[in-house]
Amino acid sequence: MKALFVKSSVQLSQLPSLEIPEFAFIGRSNVGKSSLINMITAVKGLAKTSGSPGKTQTINHFIINEKWHLVDLPGYGFAKVSQATRAEWEALMKSYFLNRKQLVNTFSLIDIRLEPQKKDLDFIEFLGVNGIPFSIVFTKSDKLTPNQVRQKVNAYSTKLLEFWEELPPIFVTSATDRTGKEELIKYINELL
Repeated sequence: MKALFVKSSVQLSQLPSLEIPEFAFIGRSNVGKSSLINMITAVKGLAKTSGSPGKTQTINHFIINEKWHLVDLPGYGFAKVSQATRAEWEALMKSYFLNRKQLVNTFSLIDIRLEPQKKDLDFIEFLGVNGIPFSIVFTKSDKLTPNQVRQKVNAYSTKLLEFWEELPPIFVTSATDRTGKEELIKYINELL
């Protein structure tokens, strides 16, 4: 897979104008988004990883195989930024999702070790209510046993079915042991 950094944007007017399909990756701060992006593209350090939450603070576009954009979005949650900055990010993200015609799918990343979090559920609801195609990507599956992974996915699915008629595509991944890489790439190729 050929992956090249295109640009970072802090407002919609700065986004690449190229009309090619986009796949967005987003999740709570520290969900392992950058590690997952690096695993999928097999380019070490393509997305900057950090031990402190909130490393990604811009909309970052990468062109993949000269055919589509991988979009690395700022995380939501407990990044150490001011309320004003957080509000700006949220407004920017909302505008991106509601207005970006090139967006084919949003991968909503969730740490599989956690119980369903309100912020994740609210974000998924926002996507669904606005008809924005999305998939759920559980991260850090290597931290649990296969049985625990199954239980967590089932519990999350049950929670979602309280509000949804059907579930979106669900992927279980680990950047550490490369779980889910082939499935994600296959799904992206199918959508393309």
